[in-house]
Amino acid sequence: MTSYGAQSRLLLLCPGQGGQHTAMFDLARSSPAGQHASTVLTDLALAGLPLADGTDIYANRTAQPLIVAATLSMWAAIREFAPTPALVAGYSIGELSAYGIAGAWPAETAVRLAAERARLMDACALALPGQTLVAISGLALSRVASLLAKHAFYMSIENADDACITGGPAASAAALEAAVHAAGGRSTRLPVEVASHTRYMQAAVAHFATALQRTEFQAMSAPVLAGIAAMAVNAKTQAVDQLSRQLAETIHWSACMDAAAEAGITYALELGPGAALSRMLQSRHPHINTRSVADFRTLDGIRKWLERAAE
Repeated sequence: MTSYGAQSRLLLLCPGQGGQHTAMFDLARSSPAGQHASTVLTDLALAGLPLADGTDIYANRTAQPLIVAATLSMWAAIREFAPTPALVAGYSIGELSAYGIAGAWPAETAVRLAAERARLMDACALALPGQTLVAISGLALSRVASLLAKHAFYMSIENADDACITGGPAASAAALEAAVHAAGGRSTRLPVEVASHTRYMQAAVAHFATALQRTEFQAMSAPVLAGIAAMAVNAKTQAVDQLSRQLAETIHWSACMDAAAEAGITYALELGPGAALSRMLQSRHPHINTRSVADFRTLDGIRKWLERAAE
């Protein structure tokens, strides 16, 4: 294990949906540990089906377990040389990955929980069909909230003081977008049919809490920042409460980034796939040295950056 600076504090970031791609396991597979993890976890995520061009990696039922599998495969690939993180944080489904990295449960358990989470959310979408997500930016969140109330939409994720994800009925999305544009904001309809982190998912909360409660929980090596409360969690009771409620409540990601800064984080690495979280953190707290594994061509490049960042 490489020696790291006594004052350095590492945050590991685990992404949610949106950045997945068919090559997202390639870098992890360049190490024996990452290769083994990716093989086991990908098979588990796809129930034995190979990751091929015909696999819809954006469908909720495959996206959630695959993203967790990719994130934890990357952690397996760099764990030998990476320092123990001071904090771990995950965006939406990434919060399950975060608990896997923190040692609360094995990677295989995290992937299975991701598949169950996706199944429960899909059931909510089937019971209340016609859901969608709309990203809104350029307007203060208080202004956005007033617009959402008029169109049966709800705040899903707060990303910045003027950027968020919202969820609601697809039939009302065009009217909401028109109102946003009229107010001077911008909007993007996301290719998602599940209104994550809104009351449309309420029926899944108790069932997922039961699944989590039945899962063996081990001692954690680092706390996890809970998305809905932006608080550090290191015990099963808190984890079950936060992870289950997260399905139907707003994620305060901007507050999570602020909490990481307040905790004295000096550098952060997003484990991928994608680099959305590292970009957001770098923008909000530029004093935190932040990168994504997506920035590197080799695992050795990641290792060298971690050593420099910790000095």
